[in-house]
Amino acid sequence: MRTARRVTALTLTAAMAAGLLSGCGGTTAGTDGKTQITLASWGSTPDETQLLKQVLQDFEHAHPDIKVKHEVIAEQYMDVMKTRLIGGKGPDVFYLDAIEAPGLMETGVLEPLDSYVTQEFDTGDFEKPMLEAFRWEGRTYGFPKGYSTLALIYNKKMLQEAGVAVPQTWEELRAASKKLTNSAAGDTVYGFGQNPELARTYYIGQSLGGQVVKDGRANFTDPAVLQGLQLYVDQHLIDKTAAQPSDVGAGWTGEMLGQGKAAMVIEGNWAIPFLRSTFPDIDFGTAEVPTINGKKGTMAFTVGYVINAASKEKQASWKLISYLTGRKGMTDWTSKGFELPTRKSVAKALGYDKDTLLGPLVAGAPYATVWAEGPTLPTIFNNFNNQFVSAYIGQRPLKEAMQDAQEQANEEIEFQLFDE
Repeated sequence: MRTARRVTALTLTAAMAAGLLSGCGGTTAGTDGKTQITLASWGSTPDETQLLKQVLQDFEHAHPDIKVKHEVIAEQYMDVMKTRLIGGKGPDVFYLDAIEAPGLMETGVLEPLDSYVTQEFDTGDFEKPMLEAFRWEGRTYGFPKGYSTLALIYNKKMLQEAGVAVPQTWEELRAASKKLTNSAAGDTVYGFGQNPELARTYYIGQSLGGQVVKDGRANFTDPAVLQGLQLYVDQHLIDKTAAQPSDVGAGWTGEMLGQGKAAMVIEGNWAIPFLRSTFPDIDFGTAEVPTINGKKGTMAFTVGYVINAASKEKQASWKLISYLTGRKGMTDWTSKGFELPTRKSVAKALGYDKDTLLGPLVAGAPYATVWAEGPTLPTIFNNFNNQFVSAYIGQRPLKEAMQDAQEQANEEIEFQLFDE
């Protein structure tokens, strides 16, 4: 029988079973009688690291019998984590990006959390798309600590001088980009800064009813997918009113906007503190991503807290997760705006839903496409990105590039699968 389990998944499953039998986990006994658990995360900015340190101290104050050891894995986070899980040396609690979640949830190395959840925890308070990213076959394996959606970010002065209203539809975006593109000063200012990669165009590919991924396989040549993606490519090649960062010597689209090389971009909430600190003179606004064919769409990127199934201190680990993703912990964690709160009540309490800049990002959460589509997505997006750029810069037709990307992705997926 054909299964969707990868060889690496079975390796992790076997390792998890061995770890449980041997009692392995990330816990060490506290010398002061406290239960010590380990929380692993990847590296972050100094401000975020300090904020997490403060939230963990608050947790320990509220739970004086538990000591949390925070371990930062600075490089190759998932490679390190998988190696440790295989070796039975994984931490008790760790960060898990939604895109990686399916590949671990199917293996059994994560502890199902449903039996720990109380009515007071109120899972209905979470934004549904973000919570669903950590569910597998009817079980919940993680709770999202925060999220970032995409929104239209625009230079107010440029739009005003061009007499352009903030676009609400893709047709309006395309028309506005033509008015905003200007080469009069020598260096072209583009109407729209683009990110030609799957993580930013997935919802566009599905906006006309197509499926980018179908049954765990790349489905790039679906006519509706190609039609949606063609909208993006045409604005670059035909209209010549859009550009990618490398076209103008910028590192990313947020920098394009800040440097005045693009009037509009579609970016996440991380762009807001960047623009405020790096380009304080830019007066910018945000709006929901323009609709395509009357349909709202955006992407969401989220990270959850999960428990190692081999942990020897699951109750203490759950207390940590329930605090960090509960109202108090999440309010503290998201109060600086590094991430948006996945709890609707927290977003409302912080005023983010009404905020002039964050409001459009919060508004996109209920209808967002989460960057997580089964365990084969990493293979799918790598092959998409490798080939899509050739169509984006006009080296070959979009259909031809996507055909090659689809075939290569599915060939690699077949190699990863086996008969059971």
